[in-house]
Amino acid sequence: MGAVVDFIATFALVAFYYRFYVAQGPGATEGFEEEMAKYWLSADGLLASLLLGSLGTLIGGFYAAYKAGTLEMKHGALVGLCSIIVGLLMQPSGSENQAPEWFLALSLAAAMPAGALGGFFAELFSGVTGKKSSTARLSSDR
Repeated sequence: MGAVVDFIATFALVAFYYRFYVAQGPGATEGFEEEMAKYWLSADGLLASLLLGSLGTLIGGFYAAYKAGTLEMKHGALVGLCSIIVGLLMQPSGSENQAPEWFLALSLAAAMPAGALGGFFAELFSGVTGKKSSTARLSSDR
C-alpha cells in the first residue's frame, strides 16, 4: 500500500508544482504538451522532478512504515525498492524525450534512502504519539 501512496503522492506533487509554480498563466495553450516536456527535461525540471519524486517516496515510506508498526525503516526501504521498479518500468523505450542517464541513476539511487527516511520518521512519529515502536517492543520482550 505504501508504493501506491508513493505513486499518488509523487504525481500529485508534480501536478501541483507544475500548475502553481511553472504554468502560472491562464488555461491550456497551443503546444502545451511540448512545452511541458521541454520543461521537465531542463535543469530546473530535472531537479524539481528528483526532489518531488524523493518526497513522494518519503511519504509512501512513512505511510507503509507507520501502518506496519514494526521494522519501520525496512518497510520504508521496501517502498523505495518498489519505486525503483516502477521507475524502471515507466522509462520510455524511444530516444526522444528521455532524461539523461546520470539523472536516471541519481533518481534510482535516491529512492531507497528516501523510503527508509520515511520509515525513520514513522518510527519517530510512533514514539511521539505513544504507539509502541519495534525497538520498544523488542526491549520489553526481554
